[in-house]
Amino acid sequence: MGWGLHRRPVTCRCSASDASSCGEAPPQKYDRLQRENEQLRRRLADQDKQITEQQQQVEELKEQVVDLQRQLSAFQKDSSNSSKPPSSDGLRKPTAARRCRPKSKRKPGGQLGHPGHWRAQVPPEQVQQVVPVLPLCCKHCGQGLPQRLEEIQTAGQPYCHQVTELPPIQPYVIEYQCLDVACPYCGEATQAPLPAQVQGQFGPQLMALIAHLTVVCRMPRRVLESFLEEALNISVSLGSTQNLWLRVSAAVAQPCQELEEQLKQEPVLNSDETGWRSDGERRYLWALVARMFVFYTVARTRSAEVLMHLLGAVFAGILCSDRYSAYFKYQKGRAQLCWAHLKRDILGIQDFAKTTEAERFARDALALYARLFRLWHKFQGQLITRDQLVQRSIRLQKGWFALAERHLDSEDRAVCNLATALFQHGDRLFTFLQYPGVEPTNNAAERALRIAVQWRKTSFGNRSALGEIATARLLTVSQTCRMQGRSALTYLGSAVACHRRGAPAPSLLTTSR
Repeated sequence: MGWGLHRRPVTCRCSASDASSCGEAPPQKYDRLQRENEQLRRRLADQDKQITEQQQQVEELKEQVVDLQRQLSAFQKDSSNSSKPPSSDGLRKPTAARRCRPKSKRKPGGQLGHPGHWRAQVPPEQVQQVVPVLPLCCKHCGQGLPQRLEEIQTAGQPYCHQVTELPPIQPYVIEYQCLDVACPYCGEATQAPLPAQVQGQFGPQLMALIAHLTVVCRMPRRVLESFLEEALNISVSLGSTQNLWLRVSAAVAQPCQELEEQLKQEPVLNSDETGWRSDGERRYLWALVARMFVFYTVARTRSAEVLMHLLGAVFAGILCSDRYSAYFKYQKGRAQLCWAHLKRDILGIQDFAKTTEAERFARDALALYARLFRLWHKFQGQLITRDQLVQRSIRLQKGWFALAERHLDSEDRAVCNLATALFQHGDRLFTFLQYPGVEPTNNAAERALRIAVQWRKTSFGNRSALGEIATARLLTVSQTCRMQGRSALTYLGSAVACHRRGAPAPSLLTTSR
């Protein structure tokens, strides 16, 4: 029996689902596998498409989150940590209130040892009426005392108690009678003309009071009309108050023009601007503050064209402002940027920092700020000279430039923008250290705009071009008089009286020259 080869039986290893294909011919099996491969590829492509769409949705949601965070940060910002004006804070509690020191346990009001203040009595020659007060009986023996001055005998000086009161207010009406005088030679009558200073039905003092109550006291026209009627017994229509207001504006045109021409000669100017309205259209109210006067103007634009119109193509002095682009475009010479705006921007980064780098930048910047202003306060307190101020500040200036340079490529957009501004315009931050009369902040211009903003809240702007001019002129006069220690009411009355006589109004540059 020879050796034979015995074949082992082949067992099918296909799954139950593929059992039917075991007997397939190779071409059929290849086609089936190719179809399954195409299905798997299509399924994989669909899954990749879904993943791509989901990734796009995730990116869109991330952008929405960033945008919402930015909106929330903008909503939470106020005048203490951004360049927003205080008038935009509304009733929301400012962030500065959370940053202030703990509340004191002392009671409100004057503290122990605080010097008292009381109303001083006017001298006897200014007293219009004296009312003697006599006791009815003696407090020692109880006997009645005489009640006539000529029958009593006094001892020592009387105790004087003064009461300030308004007398009954009645309008002071002056009637000018132009008489027809007959000529003794020809017998014809000639009527005298009205004096040059008599124009209209209201005098200079009343016109000045209307302008003063409107601009300084910020009375709306209807409230002013009611006040004149009820308090002063003077009936003036709503249209007449507006016409008188415009006439006062015409009376101060010349002194305001002198101030505008003087702007170019000033060594230092602080400038700022705010929104305004004229018959529903957008306008801008500019305020330029010099050493002894303030000048206002209402312009159609907020661009550097306004500065070129007021100050000329080149301003030789030092222009102090915030970091608004119009000032960078106009002023190529010496300038001073506002440190108060800079500090608020740093506090905004500190309050809404999302990264460790932003927190570190805000911390280092505030530390440099504190050191610089401690040095400035020493100079203001005359503890160091200006030469010492400049010398000691050199190290701090280098620290500011180094801090800005380190964060020029910061991933935090707010940090990058502020660092870039510090690096590019850092020389304009330290002008106040070297030049007298230059303040480190732009608070002078912001305070000048504050009264205008308060007025805007009640008047809603102007209705005509004449109203814009009148607003600028009367704000200029009132704030200049306040700066110079003059009475705005007295000045306006004198200006109207001079204007009616054809004489020039009193100059507002007399004090500053």
